[in-house]
Amino acid sequence: MTARTPSARDGGQMPRTGAGEATHQPATAASGNTVDNAAAGQIITGKARLAGVLGWPVSHSRSPVLHNYWLRRYGVDGVYVPLPVQPGAFEVAVRGLQAAGFRGANVTIPHKEAAFRLADILDDSATQAGAVNTLIFQDDGKIRGLSTDGAGFVASLQAEGHTIRPGAQVLVLGAGGAARSVAAALLGQGMGVHVSNRTAARAKELASALPGLGVVAWDEWENRLGAYSLLVNTTSLGMAGGPDPQFRPRLDCANAGLVVADIVYVPMVTPLLAEARQCGLQTVGGLGMLLHQARLGFTEWFGVEPQVDDATQAYVLASLRG
Repeated sequence: MTARTPSARDGGQMPRTGAGEATHQPATAASGNTVDNAAAGQIITGKARLAGVLGWPVSHSRSPVLHNYWLRRYGVDGVYVPLPVQPGAFEVAVRGLQAAGFRGANVTIPHKEAAFRLADILDDSATQAGAVNTLIFQDDGKIRGLSTDGAGFVASLQAEGHTIRPGAQVLVLGAGGAARSVAAALLGQGMGVHVSNRTAARAKELASALPGLGVVAWDEWENRLGAYSLLVNTTSLGMAGGPDPQFRPRLDCANAGLVVADIVYVPMVTPLLAEARQCGLQTVGGLGMLLHQARLGFTEWFGVEPQVDDATQAYVLASLRG
């Protein structure tokens, strides 16, 4: 990983899927003519488009804040809601959303692999990641599964001013759906990637699914940080309300150029990132990944291509600080 001058956080461009069905289709931010209606009231009629986020827990999620901000900003008749679903009830919940007329949903911990198994159609990113974070409910009754986590993570790194350098070494903590998505995306960028997980068998299983992925024992990774230029926590360790909100590993063996990233964004500065800053290391928080991975799902469900810009980031940041 090498630093570069930070660029505008415009999130790039995506194909417009279903844009012709939109209630309101503004010019995109790339054209310089986006109308910001975020301060106006949200439009919710009997024809409102419905989507949400499935997780357990889900109270920490800022996806509802983000998507409802975009809905107001672009004048779309729709709503996006949090959907707390316990493990074991995921399929029942998804079928219920389909029956209720939802257009789809985001999927977060711990349901991403269950979503992969449930989807009728998987795009290439989901197949490679072995996990799904975005469900699209099609008119024919089939469920399409996408994985936007990996691309969203790469976009967040670039938006923070870091260059993806082929051959650079990365250590990913975790072996769940997010870990696989991020690892697959970084391998696709030509980086050398290793994974470390508290349950060794899961790490080995992930490595067997992704050619070129290495494994580091959980009790050894802190001592081997000198070999890496990027450390990524994809677990829920350090998340408020998670299994270990005080997760703060040693980083004293890291080289001075290590970039430490955490996909957790509640709190904004996790104990891992606080330790990294104390050690003088560069950090990347989880908010950028949240913003960038959300764009494709919003386009699919609501027919408008949203932009990740300074106004979007400021609005979601304010909700975290509030």
